[in-house]
Amino acid sequence: MKQIALIFLLMIGSVITLQAQEIQWVSLEKALELQKKNPKKIMMDVYTNWCGPCKMLDKNTFHNKDVVEYVNKNYYAVKFNGEGNEVIKYNGKTFSNANYNPDLANRRNSVHDLTRYFQVNAYPTIVFFDETGGVISPIRGYQKPQQLELYLKLFKNDDHKDMKSQEDFNAYYSAFTPEFKEGI
Repeated sequence: MKQIALIFLLMIGSVITLQAQEIQWVSLEKALELQKKNPKKIMMDVYTNWCGPCKMLDKNTFHNKDVVEYVNKNYYAVKFNGEGNEVIKYNGKTFSNANYNPDLANRRNSVHDLTRYFQVNAYPTIVFFDETGGVISPIRGYQKPQQLELYLKLFKNDDHKDMKSQEDFNAYYSAFTPEFKEGI
């Protein structure tokens, strides 16, 4: 009987651990709604189903314990399929993908209007928003945990507002000491 109880407790612990290492993803509309009650910045992962680096970002970076904890504490996280067929309201406008082809759901498809609106032209791209839903900046390409950490902290702390040139960013980059561990 003690062995069954122990196995049961281990299983519960495993489930809690797995849940704790997940980013709490919400829709863009939900994130904007949440901002009204509790202002936080938004981090939006613009991905596609066919994109290899997008899958690596999800597996290696968005499941990294340090990334998960930091994002869940400081951001509303949004996953958005840049070639999906979701209808989204943002900034008083409605965005859709009129040319979406369901037969191409896991291959290259038509680009969503919101993807164009944010001027995303590569996958993955992480778009950061301020506390009022305004775009701060898109960050293109696959990011390792420590690479993403730089941007998470740069935008969270509003350090980007003091940067007037590439040299300012280079100085910030050179002085930045990552704290996130690279492993999952």
